[in-house]
Amino acid sequence: VFLAGYHVAISSGMEYCEADFLGVEVTGATLGIIGMGNVGYKIALRAKAFEMNILYHNRTWRKEQEEQAVGAIYCEKVDNLLQQADFVTVVVSLTPQTHKLIGEREMELMKPTATLITSAIQVPSRTVDSLGLVTALQTGVTRAAALDVTCLEPLPRVRMLLKLKNVIVTPHLGIKTDKATYMITEEAAENILAALNGLPIPSEVFPS
Repeated sequence: VFLAGYHVAISSGMEYCEADFLGVEVTGATLGIIGMGNVGYKIALRAKAFEMNILYHNRTWRKEQEEQAVGAIYCEKVDNLLQQADFVTVVVSLTPQTHKLIGEREMELMKPTATLITSAIQVPSRTVDSLGLVTALQTGVTRAAALDVTCLEPLPRVRMLLKLKNVIVTPHLGIKTDKATYMITEEAAENILAALNGLPIPSEVFPS
């Protein structure tokens, strides 16, 4: 709504704003987080500030005190989360298990008023079936989508996702702030120095 409103506001022919030019209220809405790792939990903390109801699906339960801190409820089956959420955000790494985790079947389980948000932490992201998403958005199975990561980056200009009015696509900007960029660069330097000096690597990732 804000993006569309911006274009209306700067258009040369603007004389009034449509009365039905309305957004969707997040306060009191249900957010479903698929992938409650560090990033997913940070999203839950911010959603709590907006007084959202939080559901999450993860390989493992978060600690009880962590759940209580954000008011999150665990869904053992992702289907249960999809059926209840008003907003669904996918925050998982790409693995054989998460490849096309959200396909046509999963989108049909979602409310027709729901919004799908992808902020997966793998480049490129194939955790969502792009063709299935296009169909769901065109037919009204899914109300809208906001994509910070896509199956190809950048998306070819001919891709239908770029032509739909109920989609917002951003070029992988989730961590693009001055502070975050500085922290990442500093952490990378610390890891390199540790490796060169034969010390334990602070951010070493071990195969699961």
